[in-house]
Amino acid sequence: MITKKRGWIPFSRARPVYNLATGKATASPMDQITLIKPDDFHLHLRDGAAMAAVVGASARRFARAIVMPNLVAPVVSVAQAEAYRRRIQESLPEGAAFEPLMTLYLTEDASRDEVDRVADSAEVHAFKYYPAGATTHSAAGVTDLGKVMPVLERMAEKDIPLLVHGEATDPEVDVFDRERVFIDRALAPLTERLESLRIVFEHITTLEAAQFVAEAREGVAATITPHHLRLNRNAMFRGGLNPHHYCLPVLKRERHRQALLRAATGGNPRFFAGTDSAPHAVGDKESACGCAGIYNAHGALENYAAAFEQEGRLEALEAFASQHGARFYGLPLNAERVALRREAWRIPQRLPFGDSELVPFMAGETCPWKLVHEQ
Repeated sequence: MITKKRGWIPFSRARPVYNLATGKATASPMDQITLIKPDDFHLHLRDGAAMAAVVGASARRFARAIVMPNLVAPVVSVAQAEAYRRRIQESLPEGAAFEPLMTLYLTEDASRDEVDRVADSAEVHAFKYYPAGATTHSAAGVTDLGKVMPVLERMAEKDIPLLVHGEATDPEVDVFDRERVFIDRALAPLTERLESLRIVFEHITTLEAAQFVAEAREGVAATITPHHLRLNRNAMFRGGLNPHHYCLPVLKRERHRQALLRAATGGNPRFFAGTDSAPHAVGDKESACGCAGIYNAHGALENYAAAFEQEGRLEALEAFASQHGARFYGLPLNAERVALRREAWRIPQRLPFGDSELVPFMAGETCPWKLVHEQ
């Protein structure tokens, strides 16, 4: 049996059925939960054949997704974002209803005019800030926030959100401290300087990040991934060095995972779902310099449910996954509904990925919840 000490969450088995529309529980021989179809507010889809291999998994579970712009080359203009959006739509499985919410990659060449074009666009919703060198495809990121301050000021004026990969990249900062140091050096000063700029602290991983967001001024929110809710850093070393559990920000100690669980399940509208599902070909992970990123779209909603159940808070899942993020972005709640059933299913060891394969999150393991249908 896998235990928390080894990086995983144990599950209890006997639970009632929850109808998350009413918040009521009823007895049933088949445990099931239904909820408003969620949105994924942090998703990597790649491009071309690789994108076609993964976009369907997200579309089955989520109605909309904030799509990351860190392609090669990065998406830096509204025109490029609109073209990328069309490619996503063309890659969807027949009959799939899925709305890509596009973002632009913030570079030091960004202009106030481009901010104005984003404000006028119905398809582009935010800018993404990567500190240069922080993660996959971040070489074009920002080296100094001061260099983009005029653009950030214009974003605040136009009410365009800034999505932040929150890690300090100074080489002397320990990799497990990069998020905490980033808060002190960059994020806290930025929130104070630009009081009207809406900020999403992406894929938070630490107790300090959860506390910062909970106590921050109005307009600051955070996304939390399923893998940071279900794993602590021991998982990277279970059975040897596991590159498929390597992501950035890196997994943290158990006390941080517990803090994220409390934040996600506590009902605070500042916290919402963002999977950070990031597919890589198996050869790019199992290499001398493996890429950072965990592909979880194939079971993201199911893993959120498992984490919420561990906290005894299944009734809070709908708000976290389907309501908080939509309201932060000013979007209507989705009309469609989805259902999950308590049914153990084994995650495949590998999945197709363009002309290669990828190793999905929890490959070979059993997930206790299964997406059974859409309504």
